[in-house]
Amino acid sequence: MRTKNRLITEETNYYKPEISICPTCHSKLDYCHTVSKKTISTLKGAKTIVNMGYRCTNSACENATTVFRSAQADHLSLKHMTYGIDVLAYVGQLRFKEHKTRKEIMDILNDHGVVISERHVQKLYERYTVLLRASAEDHLQKTLQETVDSHGGIILSMDGVQPEKGNETLYVIREVLSGTILAAKNVKSSSSQELMEFIKPILDLGFPILGFVSDGQKSIRLAFETLSPKTPYQYCQFHFLKDIAKPVIDKDRKLKTNIKKKLRGIREIEKKAIEEENLASETILAYTAAIRSVLLEDGCPPLDLPGIKVYEQTKLIQKSIENCLEKKGSSDT
Repeated sequence: MRTKNRLITEETNYYKPEISICPTCHSKLDYCHTVSKKTISTLKGAKTIVNMGYRCTNSACENATTVFRSAQADHLSLKHMTYGIDVLAYVGQLRFKEHKTRKEIMDILNDHGVVISERHVQKLYERYTVLLRASAEDHLQKTLQETVDSHGGIILSMDGVQPEKGNETLYVIREVLSGTILAAKNVKSSSSQELMEFIKPILDLGFPILGFVSDGQKSIRLAFETLSPKTPYQYCQFHFLKDIAKPVIDKDRKLKTNIKKKLRGIREIEKKAIEEENLASETILAYTAAIRSVLLEDGCPPLDLPGIKVYEQTKLIQKSIENCLEKKGSSDT
């Protein structure tokens, strides 16, 4: 049995269709019946919304049986939902922009006079993501069309990430020229057949494709070549550089490890410097802090090697220490 709406409201708003004349025969529209009546909770309080239906008075018109309703009333809340669209948008803002939890969102809405539970916050969040996805698809079409207008077509890249062996792999398709993410999907199998099913909806959008880019995974290349054999295919330059630089990266890693081994004694130096409170101890602590920060350097191989970077920076620190010792020696004399 359907429960009675527990919202109490003193305000009832009646809405008529935005047009008063039939768009086909231009006859007058007359009230026929109430299309919907619902009480919704908004950020400005609870309201009862009455959407009134109108029909064309011309019985011979093709719209004689059509019921015209208010679009404004329909926009106040989603179907089968007793919360206003403003509450829905506010939930999305609190979750995505301010990163609030369900409990925090519930407390904030209750402070605004919107009586809500964590379960209903979750439902509103899910509805918001559905609307967000719908708007994102429109934005996607517009972005791709602008790319086609500027470059004559789009370039698709595809890559997969597997968190741990045996788990599902996340595949992402991206438009290279605009940087737009077109699709993402978790798949249990990386076979070319399953990847083709993932790629095909993107090709069905109908935009001209200038080329495909991916790493050396054979199933990805086979899927692209099967779906669009005449489209140029390129091996990703970053993956190419990464693969050919593997021997250099291995040696660079060993260089960084050896430097770390030689600098393991700085902790003992720090302990002695902390016990002494003078200018020399402060200088020593500053240098040890600089060395620690250098050892955390990761770089970005293959073009920015961390071992070489650590070597160069430790050399600069060594030179600075030598300069300090020379100045100290000259001042002592």
